[in-house]
Amino acid sequence: MTAQLKIDFVSDVACPWCAVGLGALEQAIARLGDSVEVDMHFQPFELNPQMPPGGQDLGEHLTEKYGSTPAQRTQIYETIRQRGEDVGFTFSPEGRKRIYNTLDAHRLLHWSGYAGPRGAQYALKKALLHAYQGRAENIESHAVLLAAVAEAGLDVAQARVILESGEFKNEVRALEGYYQRAGINAVPAVIINDKHLISGGQPVEVFERALREIAAQPSQAH
Repeated sequence: MTAQLKIDFVSDVACPWCAVGLGALEQAIARLGDSVEVDMHFQPFELNPQMPPGGQDLGEHLTEKYGSTPAQRTQIYETIRQRGEDVGFTFSPEGRKRIYNTLDAHRLLHWSGYAGPRGAQYALKKALLHAYQGRAENIESHAVLLAAVAEAGLDVAQARVILESGEFKNEVRALEGYYQRAGINAVPAVIINDKHLISGGQPVEVFERALREIAAQPSQAH
């Protein structure tokens, strides 16, 4: 029998570990094959909701926020790059130079989750991650965002209208508040069937083991 798994992937496009975690989760799901049917939803989390237009130099930002040194950042980036390579995600060779506000990206992801065809939100999330984490593009730029919308096969004209308005801002912020009140204060956070939480960009094996255990529960089989 096939187990039904609803997965809420709480994350931010600005988070490199979210790209790693998604890649690992994808590989874990693939290992389970036809034994599971997954309904994936991408939920918003802003690492830097107060980031002003134009963003900030990434090195400066990380020093201010975490106190990290250039040497530490180089080591961390190499770890992330290798973990990404292991799960099929290629990070920008030079790394990102600036950190940006990602509210507009989240507004489009929210819209795509209900207005687009099945799989559209997933495709947009991947396109946004590759634009920012993979190619170090300016993820607050409307041109970059609309290119990702086009790549995902969504309505570019409608997306432009959304970007030029404040549409879905309140909905995104409400969802962020919901997950923060639920105890999510770091991403990625993977919530399965509304009750099982896996935190962080875990290895494939960790996701696979958790998915198998949850799928084996009698109530999940249909």
